[in-house]
Amino acid sequence: MELEEKLGYVFRDKSLLASALSHSSYANERKAIGYNSNERLEFLGDAVLGFVTADVLYRVDPALPEGRMTKLRAELVCETALHKTALELELGRYLRLGKGEEHTGGRERPSILADAVEAVIAALYLDGGFDVSRRFIMAHVLAGADIACEPTGDWKTELQEFIQQKPGRTLAYELLSESGPDHDKLFQFRVLLDDTEIGRGQGRTKKEAEQSAASAALEAMKK
Repeated sequence: MELEEKLGYVFRDKSLLASALSHSSYANERKAIGYNSNERLEFLGDAVLGFVTADVLYRVDPALPEGRMTKLRAELVCETALHKTALELELGRYLRLGKGEEHTGGRERPSILADAVEAVIAALYLDGGFDVSRRFIMAHVLAGADIACEPTGDWKTELQEFIQQKPGRTLAYELLSESGPDHDKLFQFRVLLDDTEIGRGQGRTKKEAEQSAASAALEAMKK
């Protein structure tokens, strides 16, 4: 599925992704045949997103006070940020909407798109586990934020040090795509270990995208 390629994950249970993309207006029109909306998934996804963001903020700076962490978390997971993620993924194209929402521009409505992102996060969590949902959040929601996953803030260096534990292996970063206007580019990179892909990531700059790919690789290799 095209969306799965953008998400970087193939679902075992396709119905989870279908539910994540089903707005309540769509489900209400089809109650008789058992369609579920994404509202319950949205609830769960909000919790997973909040936890991952809180964990990142806790680790990035041991001196960061609770009040500042609370404010930063709210800024990082607000509707505006999630709407931006949805636009990058072109999530509106894949939504299932009722006729009323379809005719009144529901595919472009920020609140609907932001809720769908949270529902997708929950679907990833349920189908693939916490690490899968966390990688998505780091690559698509928090990638452009002015924070780092670890206190060092340098996943590429950490990955290099991790690989050096096994001498003779080679890391390389490869640009997969770039899209958008010059003032708002989105880059996608993958990181290769001895010519084998071990992680992908994206960001607003090439550096951000490489760091995101390195983060995903570290998550995968430390399982």
